[in-house]
Amino acid sequence: MNERRMSLGRKLLLSRSSSVFIVLVVLVLGFAILSPEHRFVDPDNLRVLLSLGSEFSIVALGVGLLMVCGEFDLSIGSILVFCSFVFLRLFEAQVPLVFIALTTILVGAALGIINGLITVRAQIPSFVTTLGTMMMWRGLALLFSGGEQRGCDVSTVPSRYFLPFFTGRLGGFFPAQAFWFVVFAVFLGILLHYHRFGNWIYATGDNRDAARAMGINTDLVKTICFMIVGILCGFVACAQIARTACFTSRAGEGWELKAVAASVVGGTSLRGGVGSMVGIFIGALTISVIENGLVVMRIPYFWTYVVFGLVILFSVLSSMYIEKKQREVHQ
Repeated sequence: MNERRMSLGRKLLLSRSSSVFIVLVVLVLGFAILSPEHRFVDPDNLRVLLSLGSEFSIVALGVGLLMVCGEFDLSIGSILVFCSFVFLRLFEAQVPLVFIALTTILVGAALGIINGLITVRAQIPSFVTTLGTMMMWRGLALLFSGGEQRGCDVSTVPSRYFLPFFTGRLGGFFPAQAFWFVVFAVFLGILLHYHRFGNWIYATGDNRDAARAMGINTDLVKTICFMIVGILCGFVACAQIARTACFTSRAGEGWELKAVAASVVGGTSLRGGVGSMVGIFIGALTISVIENGLVVMRIPYFWTYVVFGLVILFSVLSSMYIEKKQREVHQ
C-alpha cells in the first residue's frame, strides 16, 4: 500500500501539469506577499485579472491546441483586431448585436480556415503563413480604420443579454470572461483527451506521415485547429469591445508570442504531439498572473519580458528533467 502511495506521489511530481501548477502557486503567493499593501489579492485587482487575463487565456487555449497538432499561429492578434473592426462597422451600420456577434465569430473562423488552407495546401510552414497573415490582417485593419480609436458603446443599444453574456459577473464577483475561459478549457479538454478527434490531433502533431498511413486526414485536422483559434479570436473580439466600448487598432498586440509562451510553460512541445489542456490552462493563467503582478508591484513593464523568459526557461528545463525521469521509470 505504501509503495502504491509512493508511486502515485512520484507520478504527480513527475507530471508536467503539477510542475507548472507549483510555479503558478509560488507566483501567486509571492505577488500576494510582496505587492504594496497586498494589492494583488485586492478584490478589485482580482476582478481585473480574471477579466483581462481570461480574454488572453481563451485565445491561448486554441494556440496550445494548435501547437499539439504541430503548427503555430502568429496572427492571433491581427485576427482579433480585424474581427474587432468588423464588429465596429456592423455596429455603425446598426445591425442587431446578436448578428454582429455571430458574424464577428464567423469572420474569425474564416480567417483561421484561410491560415489552415494556405499552410496545408501550399505546404508552407505555418510560422511563415501566419507571419504573413499577421501583417496583412492588421495592415488592413489599420488601413480601413485610419489607425484611430473609435467609440463602440454597445450599452447604448437596448439588449438584455449581450453585455451580461460577454462581460457580466457571476455571483456579483466573477467576470463572465473567466466563466467562458473555464467553459472553453473544459470543452477543448474533452475534445483533446476524450474524443477521437483529439487522438487525431496528437497523431498528426507527433508524426504526420504515420498519421496519414493510419488513414487520418491530417490536412483537415490542422485546418480545423486553425479554425478553432479563429473562432476564439472572434469571441474575444466581441468581449473586448463589450468591455471597453471602443475599437482600437492596438488590440491584441504581443499576444502571439505570449500565447506560445503560455503553451510552452504548460508543457506543450514546440515539435508537436505533446501537451495537455490542463497544462495549457495553467500556463495561460501563469502568464496572466505575471503581467498583473508586475503591474500591481509597479515594476517597469520591460521587466515582464525578463520574467517571461526566466519562467519559460525554467519550464523547458523542468520538462526535460521530467521526461528524463519518466524514461528512467519506464526502463
